Amino acid sequence: MTSTIDPAEVAKFSAIAAQWWDPSGKFAPLHKFNPVRLGFIREQAAAHFGRDARSLKPFEGLSLLDIGCGGGLLSEPMARLGFAVTGADASERNIGTARAHAAQSGLEIDYRATTAEALVDEGRGFDVVLNMEVVEHVADVGAYLAACTALVKPGGMTLVATMNKTLKSLALAKIGAEYVLGWLPRGTHDWNRFIPPADLKASLEQNGLTILKTQGVSFDPLAWDWKLSNDVDVNYMVVATRL
Repeated sequence: MTSTIDPAEVAKFSAIAAQWWDPSGKFAPLHKFNPVRLGFIREQAAAHFGRDARSLKPFEGLSLLDIGCGGGLLSEPMARLGFAVTGADASERNIGTARAHAAQSGLEIDYRATTAEALVDEGRGFDVVLNMEVVEHVADVGAYLAACTALVKPGGMTLVATMNKTLKSLALAKIGAEYVLGWLPRGTHDWNRFIPPADLKASLEQNGLTILKTQGVSFDPLAWDWKLSNDVDVNYMVVATRL
């Protein structure tokens, strides 16, 4: 399987790997964004697997892959919810940061500096595959999604989060976030790599998955916080399953 890694993107995030867990650092927007993502993942997984989302560890007995896990901002809360978590990232430095923080937190997470296609070659499969804000950073979206979907077990599910390719996303997620507000380092995103929901869903379906839900996420400037919404013009998440 052809490598989907973009070395320039890996180098970009490796250079700031030490800052993953600093809520006021370069990943501050992700820390702000994380609660709405976590709540959505928990709700969708509980509904799909028939688990009680209010219980302490509702997902015990289920495996989860956090592909492109970075420093582990999603992997750690998923482990606390009972998932057996594998965190995979192409950056050795990201994985080093993730391992160190998990050790400090007393969490057992299988962090691996590897790729989706390498995991496919190993014959791995997972009940849940999280693919959050990664597809816009890979070299070959089609090949990457083919590998990621192959990792979803029958009856399992995947959640893919990314950004729509609209003028609104160009204005807000690229120009506004990077150049006006300074929320993200300049050059974090390339608008040309953003993906319309229809294209993403078509690719998932072509790889044998069934779409369950498309969910918009919007920033509320009055509350200065993120919330789920019907607006998919900028940020959105797609939930799919392998029947």
